[in-house]
Amino acid sequence: MEKEIEKTEVSEAVASENGGAEASVVTEGAGNSNGAPEKKRNLKWLWITLAVLIAGGIAAWCIVNALKVDNGVEEVFNVSQVIALLTGLFLVALIGYLLGRITIKGVSLGTAGVFLVAILFGYLCTLPWLKDAPIFDVFYMQDTESTLNGYFENIVQNIGLILFVAAVGFIAGPSFFKNLKKNAKSYVLLGVLIIVAGGAVAALFTLIPGISPEFSAGVLSGALTTTPGFSAAKEAADASLRNSVTLGHAVAYPFGVVGVVLFVQLVPKIMKADMSKERLILTAGAKELHVKREGLLECDPFGLMPFALAVVCGIAVGSITIPLTGKGYDGACFSLGNTGGVLIMCLIFGHFGKIGKLSLDVPEKTIKVFREFGLMLFLIGAGVSGGVSLVSEISKSELGGMLVLYGFIGGAVMTIVPMFIGFFFAKHVLKIGLLNNLGSITGGMTSTPALGTLINVSGTDDVASAYAATYPIALVAVVLVSQFLVILM
Repeated sequence: MEKEIEKTEVSEAVASENGGAEASVVTEGAGNSNGAPEKKRNLKWLWITLAVLIAGGIAAWCIVNALKVDNGVEEVFNVSQVIALLTGLFLVALIGYLLGRITIKGVSLGTAGVFLVAILFGYLCTLPWLKDAPIFDVFYMQDTESTLNGYFENIVQNIGLILFVAAVGFIAGPSFFKNLKKNAKSYVLLGVLIIVAGGAVAALFTLIPGISPEFSAGVLSGALTTTPGFSAAKEAADASLRNSVTLGHAVAYPFGVVGVVLFVQLVPKIMKADMSKERLILTAGAKELHVKREGLLECDPFGLMPFALAVVCGIAVGSITIPLTGKGYDGACFSLGNTGGVLIMCLIFGHFGKIGKLSLDVPEKTIKVFREFGLMLFLIGAGVSGGVSLVSEISKSELGGMLVLYGFIGGAVMTIVPMFIGFFFAKHVLKIGLLNNLGSITGGMTSTPALGTLINVSGTDDVASAYAATYPIALVAVVLVSQFLVILM
């Protein structure tokens, strides 16, 4: 009996020292046995009922006032073009990622699913009935000159592209120059070969009756998903034929995106590649380059300052325009553009990692978020404007559906042939490993979405180094080839 009393006293003392924690647990348990959960459930349903009544009251008040004015529905739902832009942006992302998640025999669209949904969204927004539909009229885009289309094409697409290539630059920067020094000749040769092969197919395509060089050059730029090549072809074409360039680009662009995305997924499966072994080959000797530098000044924990600084410097470099002929700036000109300029500057920032005592390191988590978010924005912007452009340009064409069919088939050939030629040349002649080979193909095809897919397929960001090395070479080559097609054919 005395022992029981002592145990009780000890328990009370411990409870007292712990601030009554045990006592509160006992009290809580006692409360539970007295029906507290039932009271909580009743209180929860009371709050739900109150919230429903308030929401119903607000809805009724809005409806009553809407009936007093014309176009009352639009007064209730105040949807501006900015809200239409944001709604379309995230709706396409929502459905696109769900579509991209569907896997058939190990192959999926991935982020390219966003692109296909964006094209569909762009097409649906051109339907005439939207123009007079309450609320939905703000989504209507008559043609490529529509304000909302301009938002997607010029703002969303460019912001996404800059974020993506900047992230790629920082990823590839630490190992880029070492890799370039080792394989410089291979990357240059491969980049030129891919573009020249595409240009040769485009030249043959112009031999088909009814196919103009301008249309063929547009198809080539769409097949290679290259905006600089598209711009160069438009500048070289006569003003009356520039719509043909735009139509060709719009027709070939969808397969140009999806074709390379599928290629980098299918080739490893067909070859039954051991990805673990391929990653070891790719990353051998690269790990020591990814070293965090200590003792440097960091402006923010997420690396946003150095990221922003690199982008600003890249835009400045990309805006420099170089004349290519004796006509000076009145003739053909070349510039790296936002894509090339930002990529090069981020490679440099990623390689050096500091300026004096100022850290230029960007954490891996920030880079990966910007890479995926940027790719999503780029695909949505390109897809929506592509869908609108496709409908707009087909309506202007005399050949209509037949020209679209020719352009799609020709574009598919211009996408597939350069990829296979480049891949087998790199594999059998240059003896480049599989992942470096595929990375070079994405760079030579100037395919931003395919690089994102390849990173996921390979399981390593290091494939970005081969992309970054080949991309600038292909960029220069495609601008020249696009102009030569229009001028010489």
